[in-house]
Amino acid sequence: MLTYILKRILSVIPVLFLVSVFVFLMLRLTPGDPAAILAGDNATPETLERIRDAMGLNEPLLTQYVKWIGGILHGDFGTSLISSVPVLDLVSQRVGPSISLAVLTIIIAICVAIPMGVIAAWKHRTWVDYLVMSFSVLGFSVPVFLVGYVLLLIFSVKLGWLPPQGFKPLSAGIAPFMERAILPALTLASIYIALIARMTRAAMLDVLNEDYIRTARAKGVGDRRLLFVHALKNAAVPIATIVGAGFALLISGVVVTETIFNIPGIGRLTVDAVLARDYPVIQALILLTATLYVAVNLLIDLSYSLFDPRIRY
Repeated sequence: MLTYILKRILSVIPVLFLVSVFVFLMLRLTPGDPAAILAGDNATPETLERIRDAMGLNEPLLTQYVKWIGGILHGDFGTSLISSVPVLDLVSQRVGPSISLAVLTIIIAICVAIPMGVIAAWKHRTWVDYLVMSFSVLGFSVPVFLVGYVLLLIFSVKLGWLPPQGFKPLSAGIAPFMERAILPALTLASIYIALIARMTRAAMLDVLNEDYIRTARAKGVGDRRLLFVHALKNAAVPIATIVGAGFALLISGVVVTETIFNIPGIGRLTVDAVLARDYPVIQALILLTATLYVAVNLLIDLSYSLFDPRIRY
């Protein structure tokens, strides 16, 4: 097991290296000039040239990459070309709302979707199963922005129970945080509830047909223990995979929701950086997102042996 963990950790290094090279070249070789954005429309060629020299854009690509990656290894992600704020400070200000929103979304999705999937598998080919599958299809079909606006209309405009926009961190208290985070979390959770419920149902259907489940049922094991202890534990591997992948995607894919609810997260920061061609910010966001994704997948791989003792590395 220890050997496998070390191999998986070492395998992360070339992956992140290739990601950094790809991101660096992709941004440098696409059309557009950040110097022109900084200088404005009336800038002279001499002014543009001075800005490019100051930003190091006239240096060879290899030199630019070495300087950039060397700074990252020392904790320096550069300075924003637009706001002149260190990139690490800029990202650290925005990452908190996105992570807290993603964690709350996953908690809601797990608490709702897994029981739904288990019950749908247990009541296979009954109206309960059809109802869960219909909800799953609806969750995939309805756009996130539509779900967000409907929730805003009902709970903020019509009922007035919750504020329509804004964000409060957990440090301000659980109640203020939940008051502003529950609607965007429910908006994002609509998709992941559908996804996790379908995966749970499919995994449970496979497990419920196994011989040991029939043996446990013949021995008089109750339905609740049979489903949530014996069957669910052995069906947890694909469920853990989809939950982990969903968490990583939530961190990088909340642009629409953050815009609707005016949440200052990394989704909006990414959009602003792309529109302004702010190279250091874009590079840092993509690299940090890739690192998070790789780390989550590593934890998922390591969790398999906990759910299924037959898996040993």
